[in-house]
Amino acid sequence: MPRVIAKPDTLNDLNPNFAQVPLAQPVFINSVPKCGTHLMRNIFRMFVPVAQQYHKMFIQIPVLHQHLAAFSAESPMLSWGHLLFSDDSAIALRKAKVQHVVVVRDPYDWVLARARFFLSDTFQGSIDHLKGGKVSIDEMLNMMIFGIYQKAPTLNEIFTHNAVAWMGTGVKLVRYEDVVKHLKAIDKPEAELFFKDLLSVLNLPHWPDDWKERILTGSDRKQSGTHRENLVGLEAEIPDELPLLQKQLVEYAAPGLRHLLGYY
Repeated sequence: MPRVIAKPDTLNDLNPNFAQVPLAQPVFINSVPKCGTHLMRNIFRMFVPVAQQYHKMFIQIPVLHQHLAAFSAESPMLSWGHLLFSDDSAIALRKAKVQHVVVVRDPYDWVLARARFFLSDTFQGSIDHLKGGKVSIDEMLNMMIFGIYQKAPTLNEIFTHNAVAWMGTGVKLVRYEDVVKHLKAIDKPEAELFFKDLLSVLNLPHWPDDWKERILTGSDRKQSGTHRENLVGLEAEIPDELPLLQKQLVEYAAPGLRHLLGYY
């Protein structure tokens, strides 16, 4: 199994600085890998008591049946992971009437983020042999789009099973870019409306006056070990924007995907 070597955050210690209301219904933050999972999780954690946060496992299909307690209606928890759409996962979430959030990202930027993560020492797994300049950056980007035989799935497969297949089933779809946009303009009225809607799945009895401080605490980049600024041992120079040809390859590999997710 791949390993992620990241520095632990201190948000559990900061959580009691805010008055917390018990969670009345289970909430699951699901995401396409490398779509701001930790950012979303950390924001939500500032609105839920630590005792109701499921820290035992980052939930995925291989371990789902070992961690069904995360979805208990009797003992509601906030949990997170990369849970593929399947019969087992759909039944588990529906049975407990879990509030389900699915986080996505512009596939163009996702290719860059995934390549950056895989080439860092923060990630350790089956493609470590590609580090150290063994392949060119363009070759690495293409591998992120088309996958690596028996080692890594394609962009289309990942987005299909982690996000697209969940659409239309009552999930709350959230675009990473929208979260970042409102974080950067958090003093504007539109930001409060956005985050109030985003966090509505928690069914808070009232919107806390200190909502802004909670969100800024949870979204602090220093608290995310997988944020690009905190990746360890990244020597490759990944561009800030996907090259034009690779953008065209994304459209070839997953036609219609960006439009479906709301990227135009």
